[in-house]
Amino acid sequence: MDTPNKTNKIADWQLKQRQSLPLEMKVELSLRRIRQWCEHWDDDVYVAFSGGLDSTVLLHLARQVLPDCPAVFHDTGLEFPEIRDFVKTVDNVTWTKPRMTFKQVLEKYGYPVVSKRVSQYVGEVQRTKSDRLRKLRMEGIKGNGEYTELGKISDKWQYLVDAPFSISDKCCTIFKKEPSLKYEKETGRKGMIGTRTEEGTQRELTYLQYGCNGYDMSRPRSTPLSFWLHKDILQYIKENNLPYSKVYDMGHARTGCMFCMLGCHLETKNRFQLMEKSHPKLHNYCINKLGLGKILKHIGVDPYNTQLEMFDDKKEKLTDDD
Repeated sequence: MDTPNKTNKIADWQLKQRQSLPLEMKVELSLRRIRQWCEHWDDDVYVAFSGGLDSTVLLHLARQVLPDCPAVFHDTGLEFPEIRDFVKTVDNVTWTKPRMTFKQVLEKYGYPVVSKRVSQYVGEVQRTKSDRLRKLRMEGIKGNGEYTELGKISDKWQYLVDAPFSISDKCCTIFKKEPSLKYEKETGRKGMIGTRTEEGTQRELTYLQYGCNGYDMSRPRSTPLSFWLHKDILQYIKENNLPYSKVYDMGHARTGCMFCMLGCHLETKNRFQLMEKSHPKLHNYCINKLGLGKILKHIGVDPYNTQLEMFDDKKEKLTDDD
């Protein structure tokens, strides 16, 4: 059980056990975590609501515990139109705005590629005058001479240091972190976020360190769906007949920032190829006007694929096989 004001480490076997639970037990466990979070902060909480499937499920659960729980949507200007339309149908949602546009971020700081960590490390090497930092990022050698794999750019991506464009991880900070911190400072509320350990190593490590409710984190936050799987999200939406954004019926499995390049090198049918079919005007804007085409080519990602079949409504509807 996650205990307030006490670091709650989770063992690997506990995470695997929770991931294997039937959905009804996961629901009860998540509701318990949400109740604990609300009680600890005297109901001064909110849900970070992106309009995606995970946050849609989280908001539905949170409002079973706290019916008037507010939601916060970060209007980055990079969401699919179908996401924005869906968010507008949900009650009690606060919309935030970033201080810069995506184009301004690219021009001032650089392009986000591969992953947040790779973007951060490569950007640091591109801009630093410190031999010590360069040695750490390129060779993994710390100031005391010790080796650290985590502090090094992997060999596969070291060529990006000499890319003919700037690279940076500032995107998420400006579009998501800064607006949410501002909201929390102004309201005193603590956030609940619909992230899951299945989505990445860093999220799994954070869960193993703090559990669902990170009371002791430098910035306290709750992730009540941490041990859910994608199939659980789909099952919950179907069983509860929850409305969701139509963009998921257009073939898109992820609906964060439309032009985000993080992780797209791992996709078989990548998000830009899908966008070419579903939103051709937006695809042309990001690939040609914003210059993402040359960036994607540099990291080995093809943003075009005329061989992709047009979407079949019956085939592309939200299913457990997605």
